[in-house]
Amino acid sequence: RAAAELMGIPSTRILALTFGIGTMLAMISGGLISTFFSFNILSGGTYELKSFVIVVMGGLGNPTGALIGGLILGALEGVVPTFMPVSWVPVIEFVLFVLILMYRPKGLLGGRQ
Repeated sequence: RAAAELMGIPSTRILALTFGIGTMLAMISGGLISTFFSFNILSGGTYELKSFVIVVMGGLGNPTGALIGGLILGALEGVVPTFMPVSWVPVIEFVLFVLILMYRPKGLLGGRQ
């Protein structure tokens, strides 16, 4: 942030803009998902837990790792029901999550230990 300000980039303005864009995208996606699925005040926990797993699996602070983690979980959600009952999908996801954290504690792209 300091380096950006030394280069003349208004970092406070950029931070406010990115926060606004992120908030807008969350609002739009929440509005769209509510048209397909019923929800109540406690239903956000599922999405919160899945996003936590995606971010930690990819490596904290690494957007590319989060993208890869999301692609892995998405592929699992698409492939596992072909071979097993749908109720096994979360089990397989969290077993994979634990295995990745056992062998790579900082995530897939989290860097060296």
